[in-house]
Amino acid sequence: MRRPVVLVLIAIASVQFGAAIAKSIFDSAHPVTLAFLRAFIAALIFLAISRPRLRGRTGRDWLLVIAYGLSLSGMNMLIYLSFQRIPIGLAVTLEFVGPLALAVLGSRRLIDLVWVCLAAAGVVILGVGPSELDIPGVLLALGAGALWACYIALAGPIGRRWEGMSGLVVGSFIGAAALAVPGSLVADGAFTHLTVLGVMAAVALLSTVIPYALELQARRSMKAATFSILMSLEPAAAALFAWIVLGEWLQWPEWVAMACVVIASIGAIRSAPTTVSPPQAAQWGRHTDHA
Repeated sequence: MRRPVVLVLIAIASVQFGAAIAKSIFDSAHPVTLAFLRAFIAALIFLAISRPRLRGRTGRDWLLVIAYGLSLSGMNMLIYLSFQRIPIGLAVTLEFVGPLALAVLGSRRLIDLVWVCLAAAGVVILGVGPSELDIPGVLLALGAGALWACYIALAGPIGRRWEGMSGLVVGSFIGAAALAVPGSLVADGAFTHLTVLGVMAAVALLSTVIPYALELQARRSMKAATFSILMSLEPAAAALFAWIVLGEWLQWPEWVAMACVVIASIGAIRSAPTTVSPPQAAQWGRHTDHA
């Protein structure tokens, strides 16, 4: 069991290190352009690994994979725009509200209401802290969380209708295509900037391809609940790597808010009914095609 845990922790570290180095070049390229480059490069790598079957697909198959790809690219674009305005650790904490809400959506159990209230309390704490809160940055992070929830909800149907990596490959190209025009409009020479291209190639590997491979391997022998609990550590990892790479350090209200959201996430997963697999909580990894 120790090896799968290590794989997931490495995947989390890889994602958040990638996020931090992406933000380090925000002065050289617009976040939307960087989100496009990350999506496009990752899609090319996935295509080299797996060739999806496109013939014989139904209209519903295509609607699902289009929604899946748009959710993925939109989530990454909004979180990058949020990074531009607020610290990475804070943005990832707020982003987690989306999957948490999905995990307890429709529940009538009192304990799930407790977890929702705890997460909400964390958001409120941010608003009453000593530092001024950047409202657009907060809204962008929450929007990314909402799209993350959509991505999670679509992962199951995609895995059933698109075999293997097919859904991920096609969805990645659709997401990249959706960002191509807005990413190009604000590129301002970034497509010929070798540093930007090199960094985003590294980010595509660190934040998409490597986590996908590690999470897929870990999930083969790890319980869904254990995987989800480990994924709940992402906000703390985000704050750690943002401090190491960028020198961003959160204030005490932001650490308290993060603790509230992380505890609420872990609590929601651990208290999920054991008779039913909690698919929303189990699929919090944002890279794995949950077939």
